[in-house]
Amino acid sequence: MTLRIQVLGPMRAWHDDEPIPLGPPAQRTVLGLLVLAGGQPVGLAGLIDAIWGDEPPASAVNVIQTHVKRLRRVLEPARAPHSRSELLPYLGDGYHLVVPADRIDILRFRQLLHRAAASREVEPLSEALALWQGQPFADLPQLAGHPKVRSIVAEHRAALARLGAALLAAGQTGGAITAFEEVTAADPLDEAGQAGLVRALAAAGRRAQAFETFHTVRRRLADELGVDPGTELTAAHRELLDADARTSTPAPPVVAAARPVPAELPADVPGFTGRAHEMSRLDRLTGTPDTSTVMIAVVSGTAGVGKTALATRWAHRNRDRFPDGQLYVDLRGYDPEQPVSPDAALARFLRSLGLPGEQMPADVDERAALYRSLLDRRRVLVLLDNAASVDQVRPLLPGTPSCVVLVTSRDSLPGLIVRHGARRLDLDVLRPDDALALLGRLAGDSVTGDPEAAEELAAHCARLPLALRIAAELVHRRAPATLASVVGELADHRGRLGLLSTGDPHSDIGVVFSWSYRDLPAGAARTFRLLGHHPGTEMDAHAVAALTGGTETRARSHLGLLTASHLVQRTGDRYGMHDLLRAYARDLAVRCGEIGLPQPLLDFYLRTAATAMDLLFPAERDRRPGIPATGGPALPLPDSGAALAWLDAERANLVATAVHAVAHGPEGYAVRLAQVLLRYLESGGHYPDAVALHGHALRAAERLEDRHAAAQLRINLGVLHVQQARYDEAGAELQRAVDLALEVGDSLVRVRALGNLGHLYQWQGRYAEAARFLGEVVAVARHSGDRAGEARGLGNLGQVRLRQGRHPDAAHDLRASAAICHDIGDAVGEAYAVLHLGHVELSSGRSVEAAALYEQARLVFSGTTELAGTAYALDGLGGVDVLLGEHRRAADRLGEALELFRRIGERAGEARVSNSLGDAAASTGRPADAREHHLSALRIAGEIGYRYEQSRAEQGLARLSAGRHEMPV
Repeated sequence: MTLRIQVLGPMRAWHDDEPIPLGPPAQRTVLGLLVLAGGQPVGLAGLIDAIWGDEPPASAVNVIQTHVKRLRRVLEPARAPHSRSELLPYLGDGYHLVVPADRIDILRFRQLLHRAAASREVEPLSEALALWQGQPFADLPQLAGHPKVRSIVAEHRAALARLGAALLAAGQTGGAITAFEEVTAADPLDEAGQAGLVRALAAAGRRAQAFETFHTVRRRLADELGVDPGTELTAAHRELLDADARTSTPAPPVVAAARPVPAELPADVPGFTGRAHEMSRLDRLTGTPDTSTVMIAVVSGTAGVGKTALATRWAHRNRDRFPDGQLYVDLRGYDPEQPVSPDAALARFLRSLGLPGEQMPADVDERAALYRSLLDRRRVLVLLDNAASVDQVRPLLPGTPSCVVLVTSRDSLPGLIVRHGARRLDLDVLRPDDALALLGRLAGDSVTGDPEAAEELAAHCARLPLALRIAAELVHRRAPATLASVVGELADHRGRLGLLSTGDPHSDIGVVFSWSYRDLPAGAARTFRLLGHHPGTEMDAHAVAALTGGTETRARSHLGLLTASHLVQRTGDRYGMHDLLRAYARDLAVRCGEIGLPQPLLDFYLRTAATAMDLLFPAERDRRPGIPATGGPALPLPDSGAALAWLDAERANLVATAVHAVAHGPEGYAVRLAQVLLRYLESGGHYPDAVALHGHALRAAERLEDRHAAAQLRINLGVLHVQQARYDEAGAELQRAVDLALEVGDSLVRVRALGNLGHLYQWQGRYAEAARFLGEVVAVARHSGDRAGEARGLGNLGQVRLRQGRHPDAAHDLRASAAICHDIGDAVGEAYAVLHLGHVELSSGRSVEAAALYEQARLVFSGTTELAGTAYALDGLGGVDVLLGEHRRAADRLGEALELFRRIGERAGEARVSNSLGDAAASTGRPADAREHHLSALRIAGEIGYRYEQSRAEQGLARLSAGRHEMPV
């Protein structure tokens, strides 16, 4: 057997191709130290010092000897007991690892670097760098700081720089850029690497990016080291300027990288008055940041005191300080039922920063780490509104001092002050003169004409901005009555309620609310009360009509009155409420016996969601649960575009009402809604919402003892886990669904569960198992008359048989799938079957026929929202172009496909196109570029467990190592 050892990345070892279990970390550390010795013996003292430092246990020698004994056992399984070890002999006072240099990747790496230095050839450098699978000893943190490990990392970076320079000299700018980008990613302050990147970008014609790179590193050097660029980087910049001077073309402007720039601040508050001192205080709190920590300011104060208004006004006034964007979330920390959790807020922020839904981590800590990475070195304002606790805020803090976080809370959040160095602004009620000024601005001459009455009115409102706005509207409504008479009426109302001013703003403002509410017509008052029960943040007039059981016209009339009274806030065509008013409205509704969400609202949401899904995915109508004909009407949606817009606008409300229904009833609403919305949530990459909704719905189904629905929901959860490459979780959910389907005797549900298990096994390369399940799916679906299920099963079975090399069987299944899809009107399903028929033709050497099928599929996909299908068709066409020698067209098509896959977050497709780009580069004599593409595909496929593309990448790299550059078919 041939022993191989890998340390460039996680530590691994093999006998031939059979992995060797190297034991616990301490045992692997001993082997790692022997590898680092490079064939030289290592004494016991050196091993003990490296592992335990100055405090070794008394048993250290025995522990080392035990580790070596076990290593000998696994590394030399054929060695006779008590015979001398050939691989790990005892030498002097220590041990010696005897393995040929070409069987240990780090030694092979150094051999290739030496050969490259002697010959000045690129190929040995490329071969050496291909050995690099990540940081040395990535799974052994104890060795991360070892001097020899740091030396290896430096050697790798130097080799990358040498490769970049060699490729640039040879005119291979794409590979040179990739190499220098990796150098500078590892050390952004490496001026030689940055200079190489500037020159490579300029040589590739990407001059604007070259200028941007120089200016970025110049700023970084000044900010972090307090120095100007050195000779080499300055020379690279001078070359750029000289080239522009020769062509009489001005230097391109420095442009920001093509990253999303969120602009999420809520609208500024109209009629904002006073708070000049507080605004200046916020300027000071955020104006002198610590260069090592993120700047955090907390605006705290009682409810209704104007915290959000102040923070929003300051944010709008300072938005130019944050050219990389402004993030905003209302954390609803004081909502008794549905405060926004940190993981939900992180999902929202990550989407705003450009992360596709499919790549959303499931774990909150992973989301927080990715969020900090995306914000690194960006100047972004993060406004966290209505936070209830430090725990709600902490995961949302960036890690870079270039960002500023502004938090509003009724609590002072001392944990943020003590642990994170936040600075606090305690917001009090308005000063008397500012309160009068706000009343004057809102109520006009009646205030300025009777200052004493105005002061009394401000006192009744506890000088809270929210109450003052409501009171000013009442003054308008009572005109032409005098201000004094209005104030007297308020005082009388307070007396009739048996309330006295206690100095507690909450008590005082309740009087103002009740006074304004009493002034409403009965219909508008009922609408106000019912709005308090809605668990979402904003509604449109259609939903309000369903909530109240009236017409849309009447709903708009009531909303107009409530808006004018400042009891609701209007944003565009949607309406929301301050949380104080929501709590007040909910309390009134309970007193009136109006408890929970009215059934007509739930019917409206469910029926409109079903209507939207029928427009977007008509062929799957029979696979969704039927919606009873009883109940109110759905919102009319003219086309699929309107359907998608409505679902996007109402997604948060739909999930919120489902969660509310699980807690308060009717639980069946959540069950049906989850099953209706699956395809929309899945295809749009809204995975956090989808998983949350299905989790709540599954609990409701189990509480209702509806095993049929529970099986369906577990299938949906399995599908969602597959989409996110969580294969263990997916397999567990799908197997449980199979068991439930058997228990309830539902063959259709069982077919669907087995079909998705087969799809999962296909991804994992378990083709025989996948084919067995999918064959059963087709048989059962055919027997039960489920034509959509039969078509889907045949399509997936055709793909598996293609992977198995059974081309005639694959073609037969795919043609049958296409025919059924055509009959039932499933254009997308038919296009996918045609696409895979193209793969069959291409694998059989019939490239012209394959191109025709790919083009047919692309035309169908282009008329739908199925962007992934378009990208897969472009990938197929690009592969044919390479075979036909149409390299420029191939590059365009494959580049477009890669961009589409990255935009929608389909990592499997990204891996596929990366491999296609690798094949294309190899066929045009660009092995370094090919290697880079295949390595990218290998990394992605490994991360998501996509065995087919992983194998394809490995084969591509093997061809390159063997010097073969042909395009595989």
